[in-house]
Order: sequence, then structure tokens, then C-alpha cells
Amino acid sequence: MGRLTEVNSVKLKVDPAKLPMSDQKPFHRILYVQVLAAISSGVVFGALFPDAATAEWVRALGDGFVKLIKMTIAPIIFCTVASGIAHIDDARKVGRVGLKTIIYFEIVSTFALALGLLVGLLLKPGTGFPGKPDTGAVASYMEKANQTLGVVDSLLHIIPNTAVSAFAEGNILQVLLFAILFGFSLLALKEKGVALRGLVDDIGHAMFGVIGLVMHIAPIGAFGAMAYTVGKFGLPALASLGWLVGSFYATSLLFIGLCLGFIAHLAGFNLFRFLIYIKDEILIVLGTSSSESALARLMEKLERIGCAPSIVKLVTPAGYSFNLDGTNIYMTLSTVFIAQALGIDLSLQQLLVIIGVAMLTSKGASGVTGAGFVTLAATLAAIDPRLTPGMALLLGVDKFMSECRALTNFCGNGVATIVIARWEGALDEAKMKEILSGAEQEERAA
Repeated sequence: MGRLTEVNSVKLKVDPAKLPMSDQKPFHRILYVQVLAAISSGVVFGALFPDAATAEWVRALGDGFVKLIKMTIAPIIFCTVASGIAHIDDARKVGRVGLKTIIYFEIVSTFALALGLLVGLLLKPGTGFPGKPDTGAVASYMEKANQTLGVVDSLLHIIPNTAVSAFAEGNILQVLLFAILFGFSLLALKEKGVALRGLVDDIGHAMFGVIGLVMHIAPIGAFGAMAYTVGKFGLPALASLGWLVGSFYATSLLFIGLCLGFIAHLAGFNLFRFLIYIKDEILIVLGTSSSESALARLMEKLERIGCAPSIVKLVTPAGYSFNLDGTNIYMTLSTVFIAQALGIDLSLQQLLVIIGVAMLTSKGASGVTGAGFVTLAATLAAIDPRLTPGMALLLGVDKFMSECRALTNFCGNGVATIVIARWEGALDEAKMKEILSGAEQEERAA
């Protein structure tokens, strides 16, 4: 941990937010400016030239960037979690932090699920919907859901067949389990494990270096992903389901502004300033529809802001499996929408079952491609089989909703890490306030 602290202290000395304006990068070389320009260009290109935008090379720009990021996620999570546990002197502290983290995740996730359910019941986005679902269009999703997302299967899904298979398949939940066990093993070795712990730290630093190199092409990936999405589905595709998409975005913003804002206030920091501080990463997530694309950068910024490295390494990766607030909102709101669109009345008992089932399926789907849509399939099947054909109603706009899911998950995990760090007394609040104030001043100057 000493080495990580030293590295972070060096980074603080050259924090761009503290440099005179004349020493900062030119405006056009700032990452968030480049990504924002790329997203805007992608929307325009996709709308004006849909045929060109749906070419394979355009899709490859976005998919290639996301794949480059995802190839580093499993080793980064393994190294950070294992190192975080190994650097803690008392195993009881690991258990205490883990318990607090789980309690926080479950409380906030339950609120997100309930909020999505409430908004769906109040706004009734599916009432009078004229579309008819195509049962065949959703068959592949249902097959995958039935294979991987049963309650018992969800628990078994956490355990990898081999340690290597968890990394080979990129299953984050399985990597997380192995990392926790490996970290406790290093902790038990004490002095004998110092060399191995140092190797894990060095590998982690190297993987963060890989992320740094890949981020140079983030604007290209954002352009490709956005252009292909708009070109394939078209902006008018939102019209027929605009009420659902709008309801989902409004609910997510409400959750971030009210719920996360209130939590941030209790934790002693301003949420708006924090969002400004991570604006680069937010735009990367928006452009790629993947919260994983900014995981490494988020962890670095959380350490820089004053969170203890050991807390960041435990809480932030865990959040990517257990704190999916955006996915939770999506599942309950979409379930209510489908029931309304198909004219199926849900009883109070079924509404409560939605929350319970979604809480389980959202964890079991970690590491599954298209997790948000697949977990919805499992939730619908468990509540009422008559609802499952209604998933086809969402096929055309699910991609547009995935950006908001990823953004909400991302913001929620950042706030969660700061809260747990403060709860543990492992947060430098003076440094956090200084850096967040500097970030807001930099934004105003820009």
C-alpha cells in the first residue's frame, strides 16, 4: 500500500485541476471534449448516412474499443481486490468492510428497484401501447436466461469450473470470488507472501498502464458505437417507445439527483461537484454504453480524491456485480411497461415478487453478455410466463436504454466507494473537498 500511496501522491502534484490555466492542455486535447465531439459527430453521421453508419467497419470501431477495455477488466479486478485484502493487516477489517458494503448495496439497490416500480405504476408508459410482440424474436434471450439465471443456478454460477476459466470467459463475479479467496490466502502468508503481493501490485500497475494506452482511442470508439446505433435503429425509432425511454431516463436522473444526492450530502460531499470531477469517465461510459470502459480510471480518481486504496480495491469492483442501480431501475420499470402493454394486471404480491426476483437475477447475470436484457428475461419468467413475449417490444430501443443503465451504475459505484470509505474512517475529507472545489472551478473556467 505504501507504493500505491507514493504513486498517488505523485499524481496529486501534477493534478491538472491545480495547474495554472496556461499550463493546462489545449481545449481540443482534453479527453472529455474529444469524446463529446465524437458522440455528437456519431449521432449526426448515423442520422444523415444510415447506410454508411451500419457498415461493419463502423461497428468495429465501437465494439473493438469495448473489447480492448474488457480484456483488462478481469486481471484488474483480480489484482486490485486481492491486493486490497492482502494489504490489510487484520482479516476482521476485511469482513467488516465487506459487511458494510453489502448492507449499503442492498439498501440502495432495493430503493432503485422500488423507484422504477413506482414510476412505472404512476406514469403507466405501457397503457394503450399499440405494438404487438413477436414471440420468436425473443427466443434466444429466453434460452440463455433459462440456462443461466435460475435461483440455484445463479448461486452455482458464482463458482468457476476452474480459476483459469473465470478469466478466459471474462466472468467478473467468478473472478471476484477467486480474487477474494486469493487475497485472504496472501493475508494468511504474512511475511512469506510479501514478494507475491508485490508481484500482484506490479501486474495491477501494468494493467492500469494498458488502460491508459487504450484510452487514447476512446473518441474513435465512442464515434463508432454512437454512429452505428443511430444508423441501425434511427432516431425515429424512439418515437413509438419514447414514453418508456423518457420515463427510464427521468427515473434514472431522479435516482441520481435525489437518492445519490442525498447520500452524498450525508457523506459530506457535493454530488454535482463529484460528477464534474468524473465527467471524462461519464462521457466515455455514455459513448460506449459500458460502465466497465471507465472502471480503471474511476478507481484511480477515487484514490486521488482521498479514498484509501484498500477500500477502493474492495468496494468499486464489487459494485460492478452487486450495485447495479441502473439495471435495477430498468428491470422493474420495463416489467411494469410490458405488463401494461399486454394488458396483464399485476397483483400486489406479484409487484413485491418483482423486487425480490430482480434483486437475485441482477447478481446472477454478472458477466453475461447483454446482462440487462437477459436478467429481464429471467425476471419476467419468474413472475408470469405470459410476460416473456413482451420482451420483443423492447428490442428496438434496448440499446438506447443501455447508455443510461451504464451511467447510473457507474455513478452509483463511485458514490458507494466514497460512502464506505467515510464510514470506515478511510477518507481524507479535506483533500476531497479541495479537489472537488478545484474541479468545479476548472469547469467554470472552461
